[in-house]
Amino acid sequence: MTSLDLLRRQIEQIDPVDDREDRSIRATLDRLTWPGDPFAESCHDNHVTASAFVISSRGVVLHRHRRLDIWVQPGGHVDRGETPEIAAVRETLEETGLAARHLEPVELFHLDVHPGPRGHTHYDLRYVMVAPPLDPSPSDGESPDVYWFDFVAAQARCEPSLVAAIAKLGDAAFLSRMGDSAND
Repeated sequence: MTSLDLLRRQIEQIDPVDDREDRSIRATLDRLTWPGDPFAESCHDNHVTASAFVISSRGVVLHRHRRLDIWVQPGGHVDRGETPEIAAVRETLEETGLAARHLEPVELFHLDVHPGPRGHTHYDLRYVMVAPPLDPSPSDGESPDVYWFDFVAAQARCEPSLVAAIAKLGDAAFLSRMGDSAND
C-alpha cells in the first residue's frame, strides 16, 4: 500500500461535521487522483497542506494568520520529502514555538478545501496534536498573535469555517477518548 493509499483510507474514515467538510472530503479524494505530487506547490495551484488543532489542558491554540488576518490553527505547506504528519509538527513549532506531538494513533481529524494566499487552493489535512500547556513563542517572522483559548472562546474567535470542527474537538466524548494526553 502506498502512502497516498493510506492517506485515502484515513480520509475515508473521517465523519464529517457538516456539508462543507463532506464536500472537502470528496474534493480531496479527487485531488489525490491528479497526476504529479499533490503536496508540491510548484506542481499545481491546488495542493494538499497540513495543519494541527493543538490542544492541552489550556484548550486549543489559534493564531492570527499574517496574510489573511483570520484566526486559525497552525499549519502550512508540506515540504519536499515530508509527510503531512511531519509538516503539521514542523509548522506548529514554527508558528507557535510549541513542541506538539501527534496522538497515538495519529488522528486525521478534519479536512477543509479553501482559498490560500496568493490565489491558490489548499486541501488542508487537519490533525489533532497535544502540547505542554506553555505560553506560545512563535519564530521570528511568524505572527506574534498566538494564544490558547478555551473551546467556547476559540469558537467565538476563529474563522467561521472552523466553528464546527472546534466544537467537535471540545466535545467531552472526544476529549475523554484522548485520556490524559490533553493534560501533558
